[in-house]
Order: sequence, then structure tokens, then C-alpha cells
Amino acid sequence: MTLSVTLGHSFGGFTLDVAFEAPPGVTVLFGRSGCGKTTVVNAVAGLLRPQRGRIMLDDQRLLDTNARVAVPPHRRRIGYVFQDARLFPHMTVRQNLSYGRWFARRGNGPDIGHIVDLLGIGPLLTRRPGLLSGGERQRVAIGRAILSNPRLLLMDEPLAALDEGRKAEILPYLERLRDGLGLPILYVSHSVAEVARLATTVILLDGGRVRAAGPAACVLSDPQAAPLFGLREAGAILTARVTAREADGLVRLDCQAGTLWLPDAPAAPGNSVRLRVLAQDVMLALTRPEEISALNVLAGTVQEVIPGAGHDALVRLRVGDDALLARITARSAGALALAPGRPVFAVLKSVAVAPESMGA
Repeated sequence: MTLSVTLGHSFGGFTLDVAFEAPPGVTVLFGRSGCGKTTVVNAVAGLLRPQRGRIMLDDQRLLDTNARVAVPPHRRRIGYVFQDARLFPHMTVRQNLSYGRWFARRGNGPDIGHIVDLLGIGPLLTRRPGLLSGGERQRVAIGRAILSNPRLLLMDEPLAALDEGRKAEILPYLERLRDGLGLPILYVSHSVAEVARLATTVILLDGGRVRAAGPAACVLSDPQAAPLFGLREAGAILTARVTAREADGLVRLDCQAGTLWLPDAPAAPGNSVRLRVLAQDVMLALTRPEEISALNVLAGTVQEVIPGAGHDALVRLRVGDDALLARITARSAGALALAPGRPVFAVLKSVAVAPESMGA
């Protein structure tokens, strides 16, 4: 199922003018506060009537201002999860979930037992929202939205109000939804870590415009997009397979460019993981380094060198089938004569990739 969006809307000195497609999977709308993310999802949900636009969910027209078509929100079959859970405080978790199931009233919706298991909320069914943690409330809110039998799930910064501990608790459940539910998700975020963990597609917004769009690994590793993510957050996604847990506690992961050893991984041997590698944690060498403390050395080829605004440069590498970014000084880039096509070795300390930077 594909969502196609074309919108134009002006208010309070701000103009939104966007066009994008969200294919199956998790499509993340990313950008700084005020860039238009929530305006887009509210238009998709039918909570905002844009001045011009067209919204298609597969072959169904949800909005077409030229044809004067605007399907009411309750007929769009869209689930919406907000920053705050918005659960009914007088109802138990089971009753909140049952309300979502009742609200569907259309065909055979998702099995409530399956959703309860998927979100790990079985032990919470008899509690009321006031006795739940923030992460637990959000999981229940997600379950209620799914049980309304939507064709599309909208999530507007669902982790923004949670502390780091609660975010770490809920992210694995969101990965389960992405991989096991088959429900397209349009997800709003301004957290690069969430994008790297969850996104299959990224739509990068800035000033009401789409600045980049495409598969998550491509957009995150694009040096031109790095300033919008923030240079300290610039990085790339590597895919690897967990192959062993070594006697000293390190985990061995194999990717096409070589072998990585990391302190931990959220998967058992035989499973694949996604690693977020920050550009500032990558060093470059023209020959394979020896007798160094860093365990991870990957062979790659320079694809692009982008000078920064100051004294730095971003280097995009091809390592196997993946891309990798390195943030180095402009002096180093010149001294190494880095240019497209030049073979290099990327050096990454094992402790540089934190467990929260890895996902399924």
C-alpha cells in the first residue's frame, strides 16, 4: 500500500509545499520543529483541510481539492497515535483496547490477542492508565489504534514525551510492528536515532519543503543532507549479521565489507541488525592500520568529499553494498588526497557504537 501526498497550505507567514510518496514500511517525516511535519500528518488524517492538494492511499482518494473531494476523518480508516497516549482514564487497558476494536466495526480486524502479544501488554490488561509508565501508556495507545483496523497508521512523535529509558523500552516494540504487522506507518520525528532504528523511508523536511527523500540508508548517508540532521548526528546505517558471541563478551558481526566486533547486539547469532555509525566516530587511512587498539577496519572506496562550512569535511564511502560517512578535518582530506574512486580503510572503535544505536 502506497500513500501519495501533494499539499500546499499557508498560514501565519509559513508556507507548506510538499510532494512525496510513502511506500510500505515505516516512512519517517524528519525535520526541525516548525518545518511542517505535524501539518502534513494532520492533513492526511483529515484534521486539517489544506488550501490545495491531493492525497491518495493506493486507489482511494482521501483528498482532492480540484475535484472537491475530502473524505471525513472517521471514514479514512487511519489510526493516529499522538505524543500523549490519550487513553480513557476511567477504563482498564483491556477496555481501552476493546474500544479500538469496537470502533473499527468493519470486517475482520486484527486479533486482539496477537496485538497484546506483539506489544507485550498482557500483564497490563487489568490496570488503569494512571498506574502505567509513559512507555506502557504509549504501547496501549498504539494497540488501540491498530485494533481500529486502519489501512494506515500515523504516529506523531510518539516518543517525544518519554525519557531515554522509556524510549529504549518501546523502540523494540515499534520494530516488531514494522516487521511483523504489514501495516504502513507514517512516523513523525526529529530524533535521528529513531530514524536510524525504525525508518525504511525518510522524507526530510525543511522550511515547508521536501529537501531529500528515499530509502533510509541513502538519505542518512547523503553528505548534502547532513547539515539538516546536524553534523554531530550525521552518520550512516550498516546492515550486518550476528555470527557469534566471543568468550571475552564481544559480539561478532559480519557485513559485506568485513567483520565488526561490538560490545553488545540486540539479536541472537544468525539474525541481522542495523547499526547507526556516526561520521565523527570514523577515521580514515590509506593503508590497513596495524597494531592499533581499534578492532574494526573496513575496506572502502571514496564516493564523495564535501567541504564543510568550517575546517571539516564529510567523506562518503562505499563499503560493500553499504554507505559510510566519515567526518574529518579539511587538512586531513587534503593530506590524504581523498577523491572519488580512492581506496581507503575506515577505522571504527568497538565502543563507539552504543547498544541503543543498534536495532533489528
